[in-house]
Amino acid sequence: MTNEADNWHQLARYDTNMQGELHANLLRNNGVTVSLQPLSAIPGMNSGIVLWVEKTDLAQAQHILQSVNNDGADGASLLAQMSDAELGISNDTSSSQAISDSSTMNKGGTL
Repeated sequence: MTNEADNWHQLARYDTNMQGELHANLLRNNGVTVSLQPLSAIPGMNSGIVLWVEKTDLAQAQHILQSVNNDGADGASLLAQMSDAELGISNDTSSSQAISDSSTMNKGGTL
């Protein structure tokens, strides 16, 4: 049995889950293995999050986060810089198109 807990290091702690998840996605997109630890066991609670990285990725992860912080990027600007694919947002427009089509179907007609 290996002692894997010793291979993980706390990288950063964020006050909001969104901020932590944005930074975690940034790290993942740069090849860093990240583990997220929510600070609340209640789903949907926005109580903050801790990022953990493996020892082998620690220096790279610190460098990436420092470069983001030095650029003055906060969560909103980081969010604006990331694409929908990086954020895990699908561009499936078929359901929104169906809603749009049904809303225009019976306008101005007589029954």
